[in-house]
Amino acid sequence: MGTGVSLPPPEALGHHEFEMVVRKLANDLAHGADESIFVGSGLEYAQSRPYEPGDSIASLDWKISARTGTPYVKEYDTLKRVPVQVVVDTSGSMVTSSGPLSKYAQATWIAAAIGMVAQRRMSPTRLIGGGTRQLPSQTSLSRGALQQSIEALRHPDLEEKTRLGEALDWVRATTLQRSVVFVLSDLHDPDAIDACRRLSQGHDVAVLEFQDPVESGLNRGGFYRGTEAETGRSFLGSPRTQWGIDPEKGRRGELAEGGIDHLLLKTDQDFISPVRRFLSDRGQG
Repeated sequence: MGTGVSLPPPEALGHHEFEMVVRKLANDLAHGADESIFVGSGLEYAQSRPYEPGDSIASLDWKISARTGTPYVKEYDTLKRVPVQVVVDTSGSMVTSSGPLSKYAQATWIAAAIGMVAQRRMSPTRLIGGGTRQLPSQTSLSRGALQQSIEALRHPDLEEKTRLGEALDWVRATTLQRSVVFVLSDLHDPDAIDACRRLSQGHDVAVLEFQDPVESGLNRGGFYRGTEAETGRSFLGSPRTQWGIDPEKGRRGELAEGGIDHLLLKTDQDFISPVRRFLSDRGQG
């Protein structure tokens, strides 16, 4: 397979062709990674033991060390079968594109691949839509249930409005067990950032933010008229138009305040290598 930017829109392929590409993407994203990728901070305290040379200072149990006068470190058991939830922004702003691959198409490829990798790691998985329509959704190890959600996801609707903030709050309200939540969006919903922060208080949240070249100021053309996909508001734009988002960092700073991992992806650039590194870094951290 070539670079991610050379992939066709998911809806342009037949069912079996699409599934073959997703399998290859899943293999690429999981290459060299271990099972801790989807565990995140899902750890349970097991016991404390005396410090040994080579132990991380970050694992010191300061209370017991101070009480006994001998350094102790904490040991943890990794939670097994941590649920993975992939929330995909399915709104119209994700569909509009200045190039051959839209933000929606890129997010669909990545969501499908992450879902497949998560199930391979024996994590119950579900896909959740962040727009006005409902995706078939259940947290499950069933491959068929995941495929049903992916199949519904790969058909975009230009008229769909965003409900990303509401979807994230719904996940927070209905998910009792700590889980890993991947949020795939351009973050145009004004409620999205605060909803991500609320969700991160009880779950391990990672945001993959998508950006079109026009949004990052890379369009070299003159003035143009456009319509904001979420509100229907018309505007006059140019290469100097400011969208309120850092073209090189995206919303990283705002999300970092909530302890949320962030990756900015641009639709005119390869996404396979950056996503692979992002998942691998999470596994190591």
